[in-house]
Amino acid sequence: MERKLTLPLTKEVTRELSAGDFCYLTGEMYVARDAAHKRMYELYLEGKDLPVSLKNETIYYMGPSPARPGRPIGSAGPTTASRMDKYAPTFMDLGMIAMVGKGKRTPEVLSKLRETEGVYFAAIGGAGAILSKCIKKSEIIAYEDLGAEALRRIYVENFPVIVVYDCKGNNLYRD
Repeated sequence: MERKLTLPLTKEVTRELSAGDFCYLTGEMYVARDAAHKRMYELYLEGKDLPVSLKNETIYYMGPSPARPGRPIGSAGPTTASRMDKYAPTFMDLGMIAMVGKGKRTPEVLSKLRETEGVYFAAIGGAGAILSKCIKKSEIIAYEDLGAEALRRIYVENFPVIVVYDCKGNNLYRD
């Protein structure tokens, strides 16, 4: 099924998604990779506030290349999601509802997706230049010193993704 979704998502929306659905995302989401995840996780462990609320948020696992003149961002392809798997269950407990990346996830993440009614989307690896055309705005929110791994907020229009793991336990890679 093909769906047009507006971010932020709600659990009512994620409950309707099924592995294999083609979706086009429009709205704001965050971008974070390994280093930003680690910093946010350490803040959480210290009992401090994160730089953003994760309630109903989507995080795109991506490290952009520098923007060309007149563009908000450079190439914006997904990175391997499993590198964030040690942080994802905690972030889902804090309200994160969706993730975008590439590749398989651990059983712990899949279990937490079912428990929290979240969803994991895959973006097409190797298509970063094409995906960047769907990104209309990009701003660094925190950790500017991390360069490409800074925490960003982006605004996307018709950003193409595929539901890989839904909240019902369906798994596009397996099925």
